[in-house]
Amino acid sequence: MAPRKEPKSSLGRTARYYRENPEARKKKAATDKKINARPEQRAKRSELTTRNRKYDKKYGKAKRAGRDFDHATGSYVKSKTNRGRKGEGAR
Repeated sequence: MAPRKEPKSSLGRTARYYRENPEARKKKAATDKKINARPEQRAKRSELTTRNRKYDKKYGKAKRAGRDFDHATGSYVKSKTNRGRKGEGAR
């Protein structure tokens, strides 16, 4: 069974747009698929998976919960901090 949809009021601006425009959503999905199939993206995912697995083995999954690896500082930081840096989003 599919997960329940979030109420429209709780969605961000972009999520609302894609929910209301299914053609645009399909186009974005196709673009994302191409991007994620690139060798450099695959290598990046592989590197992060390996790094996360090692970290979890050493410190436990709970220590990494809600955190991303920050390549700038070389450590795990909150996802909000890592993804919200100036100049890194909305390219």
